Order: sequence, then C-alpha cells, then structure tokens
Amino acid sequence: MARRDLLVAAGILRDRFGRVLLVGNDWQGQGRVRHTLPGGVVEHGETLPEALYREIYEETGLKLTGIKHMAYTVHIEDERRGERAIAVAFEATWEGLLNPADPDGFIVEAKFCTFEEALEKLDSPPMREPLSDYLKTGEPGRFYAFKGWDGRGGLRIPALKG
Repeated sequence: MARRDLLVAAGILRDRFGRVLLVGNDWQGQGRVRHTLPGGVVEHGETLPEALYREIYEETGLKLTGIKHMAYTVHIEDERRGERAIAVAFEATWEGLLNPADPDGFIVEAKFCTFEEALEKLDSPPMREPLSDYLKTGEPGRFYAFKGWDGRGGLRIPALKG
C-alpha cells in the first residue's frame, strides 16, 4: 500500500464567550458525522497560512483577520492506514457569520462549543487531547505524536521556554 503524507492546517476560533468552533464532517456521506477543528489539507503550492484562510472560509464562511500564534502541532503515524498526518493548529481571529460553503460537501454543521461540549464531540485522542491541553493552559507550542488515530503511543512534548 502506498503511504499518504498529509499536511493539515487547523484553526482555533473562539467567540466572545470563549467557545471554540467545531465543524461536523460527513466524509463518506453515510451520516456518520465526526467533529474537528475547521481546517484541511494544504494543497500543492500553498503555505500553511494560505490553506488555513482558505479552509476556514470554505468550511465556515468566516474570514480570518489574523493569526495570533501556532497553538500546537500533532503528528499521527498510522501504519494500518498507510498514512502520516501532520496537523498544525493556529489560534486565529475572525469576522463574519457562520455560513459553511464547503465545495466538497463534507461539512454538515459549524458550531461554537463550550470546553465540555468540544471534548465530548471530539472522539479521536489526537484531536481531543492537544485541544484540551491548549484550552486549559493557553500555552502554545506543544508537540504531540500518536501511532494511530485511536491514540496509541501518545506522546506530549512541552513547549520550550525561552
């Protein structure tokens, strides 16, 4: 099986109440919705920030007004699926109204969630644990590594202090 290497840009967007935006994806069109941060795969010729701005707009209808900082990076090495994914999450500022217009048709909802709601909706440890740590501590720059989407072999490397 050929291995797929994916580079993903993800956005942490908060509303004025501190709730975080999640999108519901129905990748296979079978009604099985999985929640994630808004974002997606960096296309050929794009930079991470360019992909972030594009994906946020496509998946939510919101326009990014700036990137505050890189919140964390996650590396998933999934041998069973023949896939390596590196996702970089950025905290960003935004404007506009939620109005998803995903050209792929995968996004079925976009909703701001409380901390508790977000953790309940995120069913994959590589998505849930880094966001949970970041929202609890506010400390950017951590790196996470997992041996699969099920969270096997989880490793957290703290942010370096300057």
